[in-house]
Amino acid sequence: MGKIVIDNNRCKSCYICTETCPKKLIRKSEKTNRLGDYMVEFNDPKGECIGCAMCAKRCPDMAITEVWRG
Repeated sequence: MGKIVIDNNRCKSCYICTETCPKKLIRKSEKTNRLGDYMVEFNDPKGECIGCAMCAKRCPDMAITEVWRG
């Protein structure tokens, strides 16, 4: 089981991470940032994240700062 942390202050809502996650565990949130863009959120209720860090590697703003593999 893996886990990620998304820094919403750095995220510019490009959604590259949502397309990159092989398990589709990152999705568009209903919350907006200070610019009015919908942020992203990590949603893994079943513990499916494999900790591959592909989302963090593809993020152009380095908004995914921590990845754990457990």
